[in-house]
Amino acid sequence: MAAKILANLIVMGGGILARAFVQAYRQALANASKNGVAQETIQNTIRRANKAMTEQEARQILGVTEETPWEEILKRYDNLFESNAKSGSFYLQSKVHRAKESLDAVHR
Repeated sequence: MAAKILANLIVMGGGILARAFVQAYRQALANASKNGVAQETIQNTIRRANKAMTEQEARQILGVTEETPWEEILKRYDNLFESNAKSGSFYLQSKVHRAKESLDAVHR
C-alpha cells in the first residue's frame, strides 16, 4: 500500500515538474522576444561574419604590396608561419594563415 502511494506521488510530482518546465520555457521565449534578445543574437552573428580580413590587412600582415608576385607571397607566408610555430605564438600564426587565405581568394 505504501509503495503504491509513493509511486503515485512520484508520478504526480514528475507531471507537475514537466508542466512547470514547459511553462518556464514558454515564458523565457516570450521574454526573449520582448527584450530583443533573439534579434541581438542574429545581429552579433552577422557582425562576426563581417569581420573577415581585408586584402589591405592581409598584405600588411605578410609585408607585401599589390605588385608582389604570388610566389614571393607564399615565401613570406612560409617564413612567417614557421617562425611563429617555433616561437609558440598561435595567435600570430593564425593571423598569418588567415592573411594567406585572404590573399589566396584575391589571387584566384
